[in-house]
Amino acid sequence: MNILVIGAGAVGIGLATSVASQGANVSIYARGKTANAIRENGIERTGLFENYKIDNVQVYEDYTEIPRDNFDYIFITSKTTGNYDISDNLNDHKDILKDNGKIIVFQNGFGNDEPYLRYFTKKQVFTARVITGFARPERHISEVTVYTEPILIGSLQNEDPSQLKEIADMITSSGIKCEITDEVDKHLWAKMLYNCTLNPLGAILDVTYGELTESQYTLDIMNSIIDEIFEVIKASPYETLWDNADEYKDLFYSKLVPDTYNHYSSTHQDIQRKIKTEIDSLNGKVIQLGEANNIDVSTNKIIYNLIKAIEITF
Repeated sequence: MNILVIGAGAVGIGLATSVASQGANVSIYARGKTANAIRENGIERTGLFENYKIDNVQVYEDYTEIPRDNFDYIFITSKTTGNYDISDNLNDHKDILKDNGKIIVFQNGFGNDEPYLRYFTKKQVFTARVITGFARPERHISEVTVYTEPILIGSLQNEDPSQLKEIADMITSSGIKCEITDEVDKHLWAKMLYNCTLNPLGAILDVTYGELTESQYTLDIMNSIIDEIFEVIKASPYETLWDNADEYKDLFYSKLVPDTYNHYSSTHQDIQRKIKTEIDSLNGKVIQLGEANNIDVSTNKIIYNLIKAIEITF
């Protein structure tokens, strides 16, 4: 099995090492210092679960270098800000995928399959929910730092995910449990509720998740974000795991936030590094669906606009 991983961040290196450890022939699209580090050192997965090191990994820095009719799967593990550029390049080089090849999007947010569906069929494009924590202590190393639930792979286009069981089984065999599901939308919206509520607000205020619960002002903002998202979900074709906002809030404040009290969000980290955030795939997606369904998403808009205003200063 030949797999191309596009995006050599912590998630990409972690997944590439996982499937390579189980016999997949893995190549990575990366550039500059990261590409050189992988060529010199291979790739490693450390931290929780079994550690692996894979030597002599093929690295490509240009799409024209990638061999034709070669890959069974392409994993998209880049930041969501790169999706339109990546999908355009894949369209220009469609023949790197085998005729029955598939794309799996392993990213934050919702609707990240849409840029790829402009060029590839619904039977080719799938989406994963990843809440495993990966960090990158060095350019070629991914450290598994947190594990709470399995990686889930499915389709937002109602396609049968059973054909992806071979990928799920490989990731599971490497030590990180991975499953296929017919309800990936429910689990992605569960992650959206968590990330949209905490990530941008924590980044704006430069505080941890837990500190956001210590002020009535921030509690009011978070409650409003959650309420708006539930209204959007109800008006859309999608579902999530809770019947109403209050049911979710009970879990959110009693368990989800306390379990990650000292955590700073990826949005916070992006702003500290002065790079574009993934806000368009988070609250931006809520706004898009809300406006399409005439739902008031004004709190999400304010949070979104503040992050965009911060990005302008980079």
